[in-house]
Amino acid sequence: MTTISTVSLSSSAVKRGPSSGLVAEFKSFWREFFARAFNPYRPELHYMRGPGPAWHAKYGAQASFRVKTDS
Repeated sequence: MTTISTVSLSSSAVKRGPSSGLVAEFKSFWREFFARAFNPYRPELHYMRGPGPAWHAKYGAQASFRVKTDS
C-alpha cells in the first residue's frame, strides 16, 4: 500500500535559504522512513486462506486444477 503525503512549509521556512531546504528534505525523508518502517499494518498476516464459497460456486469441478478441501 502506498501513501501519498504532501509537505507544506511555513513562509519563514521558505525564506531561510537553500541550506534549510536540504535540512527540511532530510527531516522529511527520515519522518516518512520511520512512518513506513514502523507501520503497524501487516497485510501478510491477514491473507486469504484459499478460494471461498463464491469461487467454488463459479468454478466447482470445472477448475483446471484441483483444490484440496479439509472435508
